[in-house]
Amino acid sequence: MKWLSHLKTINRHKKYVMQLCFKLGLYRQGLLHDLSKYSPTEFLVGAKYYQGTRSPNNAEREDKGYSSAWLHHKGRNKHHLEYWIDYGLGEGEKMVGMKMPVRYVVEMFCDRVAASKNYRGKDYTDADAYNYYMKSKDHYLMHPETAALLEEMLLYLKEHGEDQALRYIKEHILSPENLS
Repeated sequence: MKWLSHLKTINRHKKYVMQLCFKLGLYRQGLLHDLSKYSPTEFLVGAKYYQGTRSPNNAEREDKGYSSAWLHHKGRNKHHLEYWIDYGLGEGEKMVGMKMPVRYVVEMFCDRVAASKNYRGKDYTDADAYNYYMKSKDHYLMHPETAALLEEMLLYLKEHGEDQALRYIKEHILSPENLS
């Protein structure tokens, strides 16, 4: 019954993201977050490679050399930095990270916090999402301003806790001038 465990993991993750997004006033994003995970393309692969302690996409990648579920997912969800990779316009530029709209960077923050809560369970701390980001950030192809904003929010969470971090994001990062 790996499919049921996988479904519960998706639902729990979605619930965590929705709670965070709602606290930030991002109601539409909270409701629509990761709906593609319920599509057969993503769900069936996720159920097959489900382990409960990490993303099934990593297991599929190890098995096949790529993750079909991830390739589908990142192309449909604007809160993933990989959605925003495109050809650069400068002379000799290859692929570059485009600057993400603030609302999607904030959703990416919520996604990372929710994933940490989901996979770390009772061992979760407010430092987990920041620590995971720092271990992985060298291989990300992300616009420098997007990376700085994400890192700022994750560090604020680590240093001040969830309630203060959400208040800071709502008051300073999601201000009307940043959302235009």
